[in-house]
Amino acid sequence: MTMNRRNFIGRAALGAGALTIIPRHVMGGKGYSSPNDKINLGYIGVGKQSYGLLGSVNGCPETIVLAACDVDSIKLNNFRKEAEKANSKKLNGGKQPVDIYENYRELLERDDIDAVVIVTPDHWHAMIAVDSAKAGKDIYCEKPLALTVAEGRAMVSSARKYNRVFQTGNMQRSWRNFRHACEMVRNGYIGDIKTINVSVGDPHRACELPPVETPDYLNWDLWVGPSLYRSYHPDLAPPIEDTRWALWREYRGFGGGYITDWGAHMFDIAQWALGMDNSGPVEFIAPGPHAKRGMKMIYDSGVEMYHKDWGEFNAVQFLGSEGKIEISREFYRSDIKGLTEKEPGPGDTRLYKSENHYQDWIDAVKKRTKPVSDVEIGHRTASLCNIVNIAYDLERPLKWSPAHERFIDDDGANDLLTRPFRGKWDFTSF
Repeated sequence: MTMNRRNFIGRAALGAGALTIIPRHVMGGKGYSSPNDKINLGYIGVGKQSYGLLGSVNGCPETIVLAACDVDSIKLNNFRKEAEKANSKKLNGGKQPVDIYENYRELLERDDIDAVVIVTPDHWHAMIAVDSAKAGKDIYCEKPLALTVAEGRAMVSSARKYNRVFQTGNMQRSWRNFRHACEMVRNGYIGDIKTINVSVGDPHRACELPPVETPDYLNWDLWVGPSLYRSYHPDLAPPIEDTRWALWREYRGFGGGYITDWGAHMFDIAQWALGMDNSGPVEFIAPGPHAKRGMKMIYDSGVEMYHKDWGEFNAVQFLGSEGKIEISREFYRSDIKGLTEKEPGPGDTRLYKSENHYQDWIDAVKKRTKPVSDVEIGHRTASLCNIVNIAYDLERPLKWSPAHERFIDDDGANDLLTRPFRGKWDFTSF
């Protein structure tokens, strides 16, 4: 497969009789609004994660699914059935067909699709998001936002250039306990923050899985896409009957290990609490050779953050001069009595309040505003995670300039801010 940018032959055609929802551009342009006005969605990537998003995003009353795309034909046809069922519930039993595509660029050519939900493996996020922005689609993209720092910045730049509303799937920002914990930290309720401990899994690793014959329902060359080629293995793209999470997320070139997979959630909370949504640490100090834990990160303020197992898993521990806060999806606690229920006081900094991550995106699409986890936020969190992987790989201290998004006096490390691509890929050609 050649990954050069090009227009694919043909354009998906919709029969006029098949449409139940009339797209807004047919009814009078971008400013048109009516009770029947819907936000028409296309899903790109329909593996296991897509079903949760189908339920969540389709729970927003304004949305309807028009199309879906995947390189696995069995998964694609199964998703179409589920999406059409979801549509029928909104249409009181009426029908809105969901058209399917193997190649996402054909989906993007459709003028009647307003927004896309990107649920592919990480190595595809940047190219699809940039192409979606260029095609005039608003974007919801799963976390971690990007596989490299350069790709994340390209996603931000394209979203800004084409004025796209872009929500990152860091949905913990729409959960009360995480927001409250960050407000307590931000406003000094546990004193000066000295240390943050983040417990998530391992860094990425080389993929040494043996080659297996590719099933006939899967376009493996397109699954690999812009990444350097390797042969199929079901651990990377499990068949639909295999209910486990795909392991592509563990391997360099496709994912960033659990440093990015869960780190995109938990380091994101640390960034939010510190007010670092547009920045990040300035030093990354690697532990000993072959280590999988122990990375030390230092912010310009002097706050130290560690990737370490501190007694809980997929959790964050804030240690302040007057107390501590510990939080995960399973618990929220503090050694300061009553703190977890305390209301912020007058004059305290309050953080963006979203009760529903998916409705927040849809509301932002309608208002043309930034959502709770805007693309810049997703990029900065993903960048932190990607740099942690680089530091584990290089096993040496690194100094980082958040303003310039470059390592200081380290050309070798800067070479790892991007990655080799098959075919042509130019981050500047938006």
